[in-house]
Amino acid sequence: MTSGPEDRGETVSLVEPLRLEDSSRHRAKLTDLVFELGKKSASLKSSLPASLLAPLAALVRSMNCYYSNLIEGHNTHPIDIERALNNDYSKDKRRRDLQLEATAHIGVQKWIDEGGLKGGRAVQIEGICEIHRRFCDLLPEDLLWVNDPGTQERVRVVAGKLRERDVEVGQHLAISPGALPRFLRRYGQAYEKMSDAESVLATAAAHHRLLWIHPFLDGNGRVARLTSHALMLDALDTGAIWSVARGLARSVETYKRLLAKCDMQRRNDLDGRGNLSEEALAEFTAFFLNICLDQVTFMAGLIQPGRLRTRILQWAEEEIRLGMLPSRSGEILDVILYRGELQRGDAEAILGTSARQARRVVSALVERGVLQSESSRAPLLLAFPAALAYRWMPGLFPEKTE
Repeated sequence: MTSGPEDRGETVSLVEPLRLEDSSRHRAKLTDLVFELGKKSASLKSSLPASLLAPLAALVRSMNCYYSNLIEGHNTHPIDIERALNNDYSKDKRRRDLQLEATAHIGVQKWIDEGGLKGGRAVQIEGICEIHRRFCDLLPEDLLWVNDPGTQERVRVVAGKLRERDVEVGQHLAISPGALPRFLRRYGQAYEKMSDAESVLATAAAHHRLLWIHPFLDGNGRVARLTSHALMLDALDTGAIWSVARGLARSVETYKRLLAKCDMQRRNDLDGRGNLSEEALAEFTAFFLNICLDQVTFMAGLIQPGRLRTRILQWAEEEIRLGMLPSRSGEILDVILYRGELQRGDAEAILGTSARQARRVVSALVERGVLQSESSRAPLLLAFPAALAYRWMPGLFPEKTE
């Protein structure tokens, strides 16, 4: 009879505090940040026609994937990600593997964005394991192997399966593998049945504590960031049109430093009542919420209707001058920007041309990837191709230079 993974009997109180207590001296300032974030996130979403939310969320998924993988040291540009989503893979094996990794990440986030983790599943052991399983199931074989730094043994990561050996992250020796179910059950209990405001406040704590527990041999960082995305999506109804990952990647040294600081034990009686430092957790929470606020503000500036319209129409004018688009293509884009969508039969009246000429303009815009529809009879919607993001939404991610 084989025994299971080693359980050294650690008490679940080692991961406390899982949330900032009501009596915490840090809560007032952090609650103000939560309120401001909720207000700005709602304003951002309400500023857009509903028909623009889905195509913009698709671009943000590529952006989120790019920055989340960049934190892990994997640089796959959103243009290469978009190519992979269209089954256009690099002939270079390493680049192809990274493209497959990116499409796996996007597939999981799309599932989350469509409600895959609603109802608090993001913090339950089943939901956490499902994120990992869905991600790893789509990874190429070479990306499923890790080296044990202690033994130098090459170990295969099993999709959705909790680790069965010890791991050390920086100065932190994670709990024994046999203790994982106990800690993850306590984790789920701590973050379930919260108000929306409390869930937003607790997202940073849930992010760190999941990394502290370190349930999997590999992929914990991505799982934690996807969990955070799911919590914000649920609590703030973000529409998935902004992401914390970009801000974390742009402040990656601070992000990693504050995560490591949260591993520290309580210093004195003024540092909370749990095993881990409440002050460090509050500092990371403030950093995390400010990063979220910064990203909402950034996205609001990018998609401010007047500015977005100007950038898109300027691009269209240049393309027309270069002979890359038919004349008057900008008029179709302008109407869709105003209305949010366009019935195909309306193009003829808008342009005041023949049906054939109207179809030619629409077809050219569809071929360029800037218009899309669910079927040949469905309304035309604006698309946000990654290849044009540097013009339409500058700063979203770096321009591709090769």
